[in-house]
Amino acid sequence: MKSMRFLSVFIIALVLVYSCRTKVIQEKGSTDINGMINTIATQLKSSPLLDGTYPISGNKTFPRTVGKSGKLKLVTKRDWTSGFYPGVLWLTYDLTEDTYWKDNASKFTELLRSEQFNDADHDIGFKMMSSFGLGYKYTKNEDYKQVLVQSAQTLITRFDDKVGCIRSWDHHKDKWGYPVIIDNLMNLELLFWAWKETGDRVYYNIATTHAKTTMKNHFRSDYSTYHVVDYDTITGGVKFQGTHQGYADDSCWARGEAWALYGYTMAYRESKDAEFLRQAEKVANYIINIAKLPSDSVPTWDFSLKDKTNESKDASAAAIMASAFYELSTLTGNPENGKTYIKVANDMMSSLSSGDYFNKEGENKGFLLKHSTGSKPSNSEVDVPLVYADYYYLEALERRIRIKNQLN
Repeated sequence: MKSMRFLSVFIIALVLVYSCRTKVIQEKGSTDINGMINTIATQLKSSPLLDGTYPISGNKTFPRTVGKSGKLKLVTKRDWTSGFYPGVLWLTYDLTEDTYWKDNASKFTELLRSEQFNDADHDIGFKMMSSFGLGYKYTKNEDYKQVLVQSAQTLITRFDDKVGCIRSWDHHKDKWGYPVIIDNLMNLELLFWAWKETGDRVYYNIATTHAKTTMKNHFRSDYSTYHVVDYDTITGGVKFQGTHQGYADDSCWARGEAWALYGYTMAYRESKDAEFLRQAEKVANYIINIAKLPSDSVPTWDFSLKDKTNESKDASAAAIMASAFYELSTLTGNPENGKTYIKVANDMMSSLSSGDYFNKEGENKGFLLKHSTGSKPSNSEVDVPLVYADYYYLEALERRIRIKNQLN
């Protein structure tokens, strides 16, 4: 009996130790902020790019994910995700106030300088706001400002007056004539920034026109989203509404809905146009009350899947949504909605910060989160770490801390 009692106590002790090691947020709504930040810094420092064990050669210098073999996958500066790693470093600098992160963020940001002239796609906003944008926010480096202004000038060259949108992709010309994806909303932040910094209203006009055209054509009656809308450049009319990364043309790709929530929340913050706030809140209602999040608040890769039991989760979608919900809670004029948004965001962050989604120390080449899905239909980056999941997770944490400090 004594040996059995000892064994039971020992097992309980092991469970408690494991729980403490793997859970950063102790319970929903209760956060050990300092513990989180320390865990984040320790995990990021285990990246081969920072510990000096990974030789960088050639043009591929930015981490995107971990391949099936367990090897770190790097991409070139032209990849749409290239700005997120400098962004992760900038956000960690803001959270820790440790110049180690600032120095590394500056180094990786500098590698993107020539992208200010890259007019090959719409992703310049993703790349430059997460790198030079955060760099300028935290350092006020005037050189960074000039890079951003040029980046905005480059982005608006992809705007078509007849369509009323910025063209997203130049590829798949056999399939689409003028494709615009829901993700493109995110690039508008660069234009709003340029409008405020330069006073040139052309940036504001293009950003708001794109956002309002997208409101008209990318949403169904329940405020679920199409991923891709193809336009006729002669008439400006819609030729196709469907998907490229979702389950089906009539389904709701989870990360696309996350982009919509974040995009219209940001558009309202920057423009104060009430249409954008209403749109953001309708998207929020779809996520919370129509799509209905699972018990752990982390969606599967598509909301419209009938049997989600064995489907891949998308931690990146949850991280984007959490960040957007925190911000939307500060902008809504409805206090009850604000409380709901904070609760949903807290629940998402609680799951993402637990051992179910947060990598163990040294695991997955220094990435923070696991269980993201890039493109399930292409069987690309399924159930893996993704750098943009880490970026929006850190941004959500930063926003959570700011809200908590304002309430205290």
